[in-house]
Amino acid sequence: MPADAARQPPRDFVLVHGAWHGGWCWDPVRARLEAAGHRVHTPTLPGLAERAGELTADTSLADHIADLAQFITARDLSGFVLVGHSYGGMVITGVADVLKDRIAHILYLDAALPRDGESMISYGAPRPAEAIAAAEAGLRGLAPDGIAMAPFPPAMLGIPPGHPQHDRVAALLTPHPLKTWLDPIRLAHDGPAGIPRTYVHCIAPALTGTQFPYLARMAAADPEWRYAELATGHEAMLTSPEATARLLLDTLAHLRHFPAAGITDHPSPQEPV
Repeated sequence: MPADAARQPPRDFVLVHGAWHGGWCWDPVRARLEAAGHRVHTPTLPGLAERAGELTADTSLADHIADLAQFITARDLSGFVLVGHSYGGMVITGVADVLKDRIAHILYLDAALPRDGESMISYGAPRPAEAIAAAEAGLRGLAPDGIAMAPFPPAMLGIPPGHPQHDRVAALLTPHPLKTWLDPIRLAHDGPAGIPRTYVHCIAPALTGTQFPYLARMAAADPEWRYAELATGHEAMLTSPEATARLLLDTLAHLRHFPAAGITDHPSPQEPV
């Protein structure tokens, strides 16, 4: 951990998982952040992991955004660091749009970063309509019941066979609601604009067939973003938890000003829509 981590006042971290995962995937990072004195929240989105019984054909991106926003407001969190991994970038973007005044820093960990009207299959570099249609057909092939996409094998996500986390991850991944990847996001307040923000790209190896390299180049060239790379695969919170936790702690030097966690004079939140 950074030498000055112990001198930081306690903060809340809200860590949002990606597709097929649940809050469990953050356990190694959670332990390190808590050891540095911070409070860590790792909610599971509806229809996944221990909430798999909530899955329906109608489980939507808007449902995931609203669920996370409710999680945050129910706990009266403010001045916190919001982190999203992979698909979780869609969800934190929507939450940033409706709870902008509560977030001190937002970090995208090898994550989607959509603009208004984009979906998990259309965000990123401009592509022909035919390419978007082919991507949708591929997703639907992963969900023959029209409800949920079967998980990718851990090796496709950057955890090779023989890795200490491989078998655990393979056992815990659950089908992901198809509709959440097809729905366009609606952003009335420019998503994370105006919030101090970081993009982290996992490069060893980079996950193929994604828009993450495009987003990384964008963030690296934009002075409004902090940009960092991790020399590990896509599942950084599991394959490189120490370095991932260190990057999250580094954001504490780049916060929008808020009182320390535990002080209750929070700004009035925008209500989820």
